[in-house]
Parts: sequence; C-alpha cells; structure tokens
Amino acid sequence: MIKKSHSRHFASDETLLMALACGSTIDAAAHKAGLSKRTVYRRLDDHAFRKKLQSYRNDMVTRATGMITAGSMEAVKTLLSLMGTGNAAAARLGAARSILELGLKLRQATELEERMTVIEERLQRQDDMKAMR
Repeated sequence: MIKKSHSRHFASDETLLMALACGSTIDAAAHKAGLSKRTVYRRLDDHAFRKKLQSYRNDMVTRATGMITAGSMEAVKTLLSLMGTGNAAAARLGAARSILELGLKLRQATELEERMTVIEERLQRQDDMKAMR
C-alpha cells in the first residue's frame, strides 16, 4: 500500500518534471507542483531526478520529431502543388526554393548519419577486437 505522503510526493514530482521539461521557470514549476523554490532546487541537485528530467525532455523531442515526420509528406505535397502553373510566379519560386533547400539539407543529414553509422560500427569492431585479446 502506498502512503498518502509518498503518492503526493510522486504526483508533485511528476508535475514538476513535466513543467520543467516544458520550459517553465523554477518559480512557475514550483507553483504548478505546489512546492517551494527551495524544494525544486533540492530536487534538481538530485542526480536521479535530473536524469528523469532529461528522459522527459528526450521523450518530448522524440514525439515532436515523429509528428513533424508524419506531416512532412503533406508539406511536400503542398510545396509541389504551389509549384503548379496555376499559381503566381512568386508562390512557385518560393516553393521551388524551399524544395531545393530542404532537399539539400535532408540529403546532407542522411549522408552524415550514414557516415556516423560506419564510424560507430568500426569503433565497435575495434572495441570487440580489443576485448577478445
């Protein structure tokens, strides 16, 4: 059975973590969680709490990235439709520039990721070879 004080502590930590992960100031996060600023600073001094806060932030970035990825195809379709001959020249030019710029950035990011994967694999093989000796 969970004691009431423990469940309140857990609830306030969850509220505090969410507020901080969303970018609230110490004052605002403390207020939302019903805690004093001093308590918030004590929590932030705790390694396990900071690690959990980082995990919350990472999760939020991962979810946001997923949402952006999901909308990417629709955005590309919109840009392609703006390039159609029935649109004003300025709209077509803007869409064309956006597609070229974004395409270049995406290609560069993909190439960089592939190169990093090769490097990481080589380093892992070297570590495995050293461990076998």
